This record gives sequence, C-alpha cells and structure tokens, in this order.
Amino acid sequence: MADLEISRVGRVVIATLNRPEKKNALSEDMLELLRNELKQANDNDDVGCFVLTGAGDAFCSGGDLGRRAAEGSDPTPLERKHRLQRVTHKVALAIEEFEKPLIAAVNGAAVGAGMDLSLMCDIRFAARSARFAEAYIRVGLIPGNGGCYFLPRLVGPAKALELLWTGDFVDAEEAHKLGIVNRVTPDESLQDETLAFAARLAEGPPVQTRDIKRLMYQSMRTDLRTSLETTSALMAVVQSTTDYREAITAYKEKRKAEFKGR
Repeated sequence: MADLEISRVGRVVIATLNRPEKKNALSEDMLELLRNELKQANDNDDVGCFVLTGAGDAFCSGGDLGRRAAEGSDPTPLERKHRLQRVTHKVALAIEEFEKPLIAAVNGAAVGAGMDLSLMCDIRFAARSARFAEAYIRVGLIPGNGGCYFLPRLVGPAKALELLWTGDFVDAEEAHKLGIVNRVTPDESLQDETLAFAARLAEGPPVQTRDIKRLMYQSMRTDLRTSLETTSALMAVVQSTTDYREAITAYKEKRKAEFKGR
C-alpha cells in the first residue's frame, strides 16, 4: 500500500496521505511521492486543480517521530540540516512552484508538520472535527516545515507567535475565525464540498487562473508600482487569448464558457 494514494475526478487530482495507522505521519516516501505528483499535475494540461487530504480520521499528525527513534543513530547537525532540505523542504518548494489551485481538505487533526503542510496550500476546507496545532515546541523543536513563514501571513505575527510558542490546539471554528481555513463543513460532506469547489476552479480559464495566483503571491512580496507593472504585462497577454474571447462571447450569449487553456 503506497504512502500516498492518487485518484482523479474530472480535472481534479486528489492526493490522499495514506498511513492511517500512523495518523498519516509524514514518511520520506510520502513526501517524495507528493513532490512528484505535484510536478506531474503542474505539467499536465488535463489537470485544473489539486486536492490534498488524509486517510482515516486524521489529516496529518506531523513527522514520524517513531521512525526517527527507531533509526538508532545520532545524525550530525549537518546531516539533520540536509535531511530537511533534501526531503521535507523540497515539498514546500514544489508547492511554491505549483501554478494551479491547491486545496487542503483537512479531515481531522493537522499537527506540526501536518499543519504546516495544510498552510502551504492556497485554500483550506476543514471538517468540523478538524484541529490544528503547531505542536513542535511540545517535543522540543522549532517549526521545521515553514510554520514561521506561512502562519503569520494568515493570522498576523502576534497570534502566530501565541500558537507557535504554546503549541495549543485550535478547533475548526476557531481556525475559521482566525483565517486559517476558508470553510468548515460537516465531517460527512467535506470531500463532496471540497471536490465541488475544486471542480468549479478547474473549469475556469487555465491561463487566467494561473496568472491570478502568480500575481497575488508576487504582490504580497513587492511594492505597488512593481505589482501594477506586472499586472499590465499579464493583462496584455490574457486579453490576447482564445479563452478571453470565449468568455466574452459566452457572457453575451448567456451560456457557460468552454475554456481550452489558450
């Protein structure tokens, strides 16, 4: 049984973290598979959206501490650094390069590296039973998977420090109030509601969808003048696409547009 299970519904790829007996704790195989699947989906014109979720009753309980303890040897500081960079951090960088909508369907606990993995996604839908915790400090660690980068961008630095310093859990409703998740659903309808939203995004014009994502993230890291300059360049391109003309025609004819990605 693979640590990551892949399925397709129309133009939506669903990647399921698949170690339910370990609450989907991250293994090196799982992370390598996820990185490869993200790259393949990014390069595949038939894929319009990517959904990440967990098997069983958890999203992801973090890194596999039991596996680390069983290894027996005591890595050097340089070996520890390289392990993070060559395995875990490659997933974060693959996600940063992923141009299409990426949605986390958080079906249960998202703890430590599991919470960080959900934060890397563009959008988060959560089941009512979902809980989130930056629990690294409880085991004497610092956030190793981008928590100090992603969390303050969602909740602000003061609240982020509170969650990072305490390792406290927040439930789905509190996570929604804080802006960590976009929507909270009943447990039994999480997958259906997430897939319906993912399918809606996947049916949109691919070039414009990718450019909106690119422009938004770039704009968070630059000044207004640079952002507007990039906007003018991208606008000139999208207005020359077949999909732009199709959108205008469909609007005038009061019908659903059919986009081709060109």
